[in-house]
Parts: sequence; structure tokens; C-alpha cells
Amino acid sequence: MTLNRLLFAGLLLGLLGWWFSPYSPRPVHAPTGVAGNSFCPPPPQVAAGAPPLQSDVPASLRPFALQAATLTPLAGFSVDARVLSREDYSWDREAKLSPTDLALGWGRMADDDALSRLSLSQSVRFFSYSWEDQPPLDPAEIVRSASNMHMIPADDTVARALADVRKDDRVRIDGWLVQADAGDGWRWRSSLSRDDSGAGACEVVYVCSISRQGMR
Repeated sequence: MTLNRLLFAGLLLGLLGWWFSPYSPRPVHAPTGVAGNSFCPPPPQVAAGAPPLQSDVPASLRPFALQAATLTPLAGFSVDARVLSREDYSWDREAKLSPTDLALGWGRMADDDALSRLSLSQSVRFFSYSWEDQPPLDPAEIVRSASNMHMIPADDTVARALADVRKDDRVRIDGWLVQADAGDGWRWRSSLSRDDSGAGACEVVYVCSISRQGMR
């Protein structure tokens, strides 16, 4: 391959990365819903600075019917947290519903002191962390005070707000932990615990509203 072709390929890859990044001017949309099934009522809200609030699903709340999958609410979910990192997706099956994962931290996992002594990374729908010598917090506290969450925006307003979220923002997110079921048998189920880790420990959140409260 000639130098010019290498330069062109590098430029093309860079442009593709920029186009699918949070800095792209491309229009941002929520997953397409089925008519009459787009309403997303907010659950009970968490108090500022408190751990995430998980609540019961009202008997009157029906599944959310989208073209890609039907979302069955498993629990109400409200979180006030610091954004530890974000990762956008466009090529995997899950991206038809969730364009963005947010790694969120609350409690002492939102403090600069603890985070400065952790190395954080996010890829392939997972969030990981490591430390040198000694962890800044008990590992069990890290597990229950931070999580990778798959965000499914309920409408275009939420999708645009999600696109504006940046690392170190403080955000409030209100919505529903869901199980997604597609017609071909594909399933994606949210964790219902803050104490788990590894595969299956991420929250799948149908986001009714998200407010960005600025950088810490």
C-alpha cells in the first residue's frame, strides 16, 4: 500500500470515528417506538447524593413496545451520580436500543481522591478498573458504588441530552430497569443489584429523563 493510500485510510477512519463520537453534528434519535407506546412515566426520585433508588413497578405500567424489542420494566430506577466514563456504540446488536454506556459512580466513588488512584476503562459493554499497590477503597465498596449502565433513551429529547453528557459530569437519571426481548428470541436483561460484578451485572436503563448538572 502506498503512502497516499495509507494517509487516505487513516483520514477515513478518523472521520468515521469523529462522525460516531459525541462531538459529531449528526442527528441524535431515540430507538423507534410503536405508535402509542412512547410514554415513559418517571419512577420515584432519589435524593441528591444518595445511592441509587430502585423501586417497584406499578401494576398499571405496561411494557414499552419498540421496533427493535419490547422492554419489560423490572424496577423503577433513579440515580444521582458522577460520570466516570462514557462509551458510544453503533455496530453491535444492542446499539439498536442503547447508543451509549455510562460508567457511573456515587458515594466515595464520586470523590476525586478515590478516582485519582484508580485506572478506569470502558469497552465492549464492560467497565473495568485497577489500582497499584492498595485499592483506595475496599473492593466491595467499589463494586456497590460504581456500575456500567446501558442507556436506552425514551425519546429524542433524552437522546440529545445523553449525547451531551461528558466525563466528570454530575447527572440525574430517572427511568426503568428493563428486560429487552426481540422477536427472534434475543434477550437483554438488566441487573437488579448494585452488589454484583462481571457479566450480567450492568443495568439496562430505559431513560425517561436525564439532567446534566455540570462538571465537578
